[in-house]
Amino acid sequence: MGTSPESHKSDVDMVTMSIIDSTMTAICREMGIVLMKTSYSTIFNEALDFTCVLAGADGELIAQAEYCPSMIGGVPLLLRSCVKEIPIDEIEPGDVLVHNDPYRGGLHCPEHTLIKPVFVDDELMGFAMTIGHLAEIGGMVPGAFAGEATEIFHEGIRVPPVKIKSRGEDVEEVWKLLLANVRTPRYNYGDLRALIAGVDVGEARLQNMVKKYGKEAFQKNVSDLLDYSESRMRAEIKSIPDGKYTFEDVIEDDGIEKKPFTIHTNVYVQGDEVVVDYTGSTEQAKGPINATLGVAYSASYNGILHCTDDTIPKNSGCFRPIKVIAPPGTILNVDFPAPEVGGNTETHCKIAGTVIGALSTPLPEKTMAAEGATHTNFVFGGYDSAADEAFVCYAIELSGWGGRSFADGNDATDSINGNCRVIPVEVFETRFPLQCEKFELVQDSGGAGLHRGGLSTTRVIKSTSTEITGSQMSDRHANRPWGLYGGQPGGTAGTWFSPANSDDWQGIDTAFNKVSPSKWSNVTIRPGDSIRFQTPGGGGWGDPKKRPREQVKEDLAEGYISKGAAEEIYGLNIVKE
Repeated sequence: MGTSPESHKSDVDMVTMSIIDSTMTAICREMGIVLMKTSYSTIFNEALDFTCVLAGADGELIAQAEYCPSMIGGVPLLLRSCVKEIPIDEIEPGDVLVHNDPYRGGLHCPEHTLIKPVFVDDELMGFAMTIGHLAEIGGMVPGAFAGEATEIFHEGIRVPPVKIKSRGEDVEEVWKLLLANVRTPRYNYGDLRALIAGVDVGEARLQNMVKKYGKEAFQKNVSDLLDYSESRMRAEIKSIPDGKYTFEDVIEDDGIEKKPFTIHTNVYVQGDEVVVDYTGSTEQAKGPINATLGVAYSASYNGILHCTDDTIPKNSGCFRPIKVIAPPGTILNVDFPAPEVGGNTETHCKIAGTVIGALSTPLPEKTMAAEGATHTNFVFGGYDSAADEAFVCYAIELSGWGGRSFADGNDATDSINGNCRVIPVEVFETRFPLQCEKFELVQDSGGAGLHRGGLSTTRVIKSTSTEITGSQMSDRHANRPWGLYGGQPGGTAGTWFSPANSDDWQGIDTAFNKVSPSKWSNVTIRPGDSIRFQTPGGGGWGDPKKRPREQVKEDLAEGYISKGAAEEIYGLNIVKE
């Protein structure tokens, strides 16, 4: 499958190849529907924080569905790490492998990868894979996002590549180990079964397709498909002027030290290839904002895919012209045993953002200003006396996306590496001992511009009947999302606490004596206490004074901007106009 794309041009059957591509994508979508419908936790069945893919027998990504993009670019590295420890000749029909170790090719500990080989007539034809973020994996806080972790061992159970099923039968010892190390064994059991159900569907559907077309025809068309994606990506890159394009962004702190950490990105374009080089980025942090090499790969691909033709099939072929340099020992390629849970959430989106920022120079019409670049990850847990079991929840919030050359940024959208849905208010209040007192857009949070940034959100939740323990991994509380071409930065984020029977709000760092207002662990929230979350807005694109008057008036009428912003920033004379 690594042959030159030129070698297949004369005998490529574009119709059959396209049908196989569409069929494999549909298989991945069906895997996700099964996973969503059979899972226990809200992070799966509401937020859809998972992805479903198919890989070839050589481990290359051949198809994926439109779920969580942060996981996709790491697939080849995940599979390569697995077969180093469980050789291909030891993998049999009916086996299912499980793996979550960030230091063995994984992305971060909560994301568990389930891998099932697909055999046809005893010949390995590929793998069905589901990757899902389990809400609870043990560690120092309920919900895994320990904002004050200082080593990987604080972040929960690490699972090297092992068989969770062997020849179709459960490996009981593995199940016992996995469920003995978490606070919510029943939920974890259900979610792992859902991930397995997904790969079972993928296996069955792929087997049927291979039998329909024949093994040789299937393999040739998949090889052609990867070469086709490569050719189209090379054509996209070739259209970018050669040059070195540089950009930087920062993570405001790591939860342990009150200082910024820089992501320095050089994008080199030469001919039909691109090199993304992170040399010059800050050394790895003491706290959990570090990214693994798989995250650096995936985020780089993510950024470039957002600046190129979105109809290119997403597989390993389109990654071939992209090279990534991430020096070891930096926040882009962390060394053991440093913590890294925030690398795949908070750092990934900023890495992708720096790639987009760098490419905004040669591609102003295809790039956007900064999005919020945080999921405002809030995890909490406690004990449900009525159900007589522990509960844990991983909740995300929605931020604004950046303005573009042709349109405003999206309001209230999950960050660029998540593509997840927010947990609805009704689900929050029925599944957990919480009351949602407010959930709304934040006026003036979108960066002003010819095309303004998307608006952020704010949510207030109150603990109702049970003491809960909360932790957060977030960012952009101090640094505003950047604008482009004269656009203004978006609004900042924040998290505040109000004790029961009080109208006073304090930042979490002040209320609980934490180093960081955005990354903290094990805060006790008692019945009657409230927390307010605000996410960042997207950056603006272009001079706000050039925004059409009718659009400014419409924003004002809708409450997206205030009268003060309309007059002072956009130059609207409300009295006359």
